[in-house]
Amino acid sequence: MTAVRSIMTGGAECVGVDESVLDASEKMTRLSVGALPICGNDNRLKGMITDRDVVVKVLAQGRDPASTRASEIQQGHALTVQADDDPHEAMRTMTQHKVRRLPVIDGHTLVGMVAQADVARAMPHPEVGDLVAALSTD
Repeated sequence: MTAVRSIMTGGAECVGVDESVLDASEKMTRLSVGALPICGNDNRLKGMITDRDVVVKVLAQGRDPASTRASEIQQGHALTVQADDDPHEAMRTMTQHKVRRLPVIDGHTLVGMVAQADVARAMPHPEVGDLVAALSTD
C-alpha cells in the first residue's frame, strides 16, 4: 500500500499564529508556495493561510499586512491527513472539503504537504477525474 508520505512534499514550514501576514507572504515567496499551515505556540496546526487569503482578506480591504496576524485571516480549522494514510484518504478529504492542499502530520508533527497534483499522480485515471471535478465546482 502506498502511503501519503511517499507522495507528499516534505519539509513543510508553518507560519506562527502571532506572525504577521507580511511574514507569511515573505515565507510563501521564499518557499515558492501558495499556502502555509498556521501553527500555534504548542506547534499544533491551527489553520491555513493562502496567497488568495492575503489578497482578498487583507490587501483588497486596505488592511496593513504588517499589523494583521496570520491567525486573523486563517481558513477555518486545520484539515490534515496522516503520513501513513492511504492516498485515497487524502483524496476523500480534499473532495469532501473542496481543498487543493493538505498538511501531512505524523502524530501531531507537521511533516509535509500533499497537493491535488500529488494525489492525482497516485490515483488511477477515473479517480483523478472525480477529484478534479469535485474541486472545480462550487
